[in-house]
Amino acid sequence: MALLAADIGNSHTVLGLVVDGQVTADWRVATDERRTSDEWAVLLRGLLGPALDEVDGIAVCATVPAVLHEWRQMLAKAFAEVPHLVVEPGVRTGIPVLMDNPREVGTDRIINALAAVHEYGGPAIVVDFGGTATTFDVISGIGQYVGGAITPGIEISLEALGRRGAQLRKVELLRPRSVIAKNTVEALQAGMVFGVASQVEGIVSRMIDELGARTADVQVIATGYLAPLVLDECRSFTQHDPWLTLRGLELVFSRNR
Repeated sequence: MALLAADIGNSHTVLGLVVDGQVTADWRVATDERRTSDEWAVLLRGLLGPALDEVDGIAVCATVPAVLHEWRQMLAKAFAEVPHLVVEPGVRTGIPVLMDNPREVGTDRIINALAAVHEYGGPAIVVDFGGTATTFDVISGIGQYVGGAITPGIEISLEALGRRGAQLRKVELLRPRSVIAKNTVEALQAGMVFGVASQVEGIVSRMIDELGARTADVQVIATGYLAPLVLDECRSFTQHDPWLTLRGLELVFSRNR
């Protein structure tokens, strides 16, 4: 069975065809709140092409309510014959959420926790590098979602510097030659790359301490499309799983069929 999995984030929407836990094709498009349900349908048909005939189900998680509304309309109108699932409160995930208000937790974060427990066991920490936010999600040794942290994403931080700094500019996100930069462009890159790496290591270390676990016993998983930017600069990570969310969507879809 081929599942079309869609992770709708604030900056980008990641789409993938998932077959038995393996992502066989993937796409990343801008999350545009102005895009209508009909436009999403045309976009999906154009991206998938003949592969659309192989899709046996569709699973969606979203952090943007306006876009999710258009997706619901698209699924009901353009893909009515295809079984689909929108992950939201009330959908069975198998992950107990130990938060003050479980409904406040982004569904993508619960999906990441489910996939992490299924693939790597607990305790675990998932660090998801999105453009708008970097999220840290903590899973206990018995598979409970116990909480997390949210920091500004790499892209949005760099954009804010370029917008608010009189003599600063937008630069390409690359690893600079050195942390001690010799020009403004590399100074911005050094601050982003090495700054985020140090932030990640600091937060992960504190989380492991609060869990009361040994560092060696905790799986620390990097995911998200910006993870490769800092992956080699962080000693904390034990796994890099770029398709963690998409494979988690397949798990939830299977549990709710």
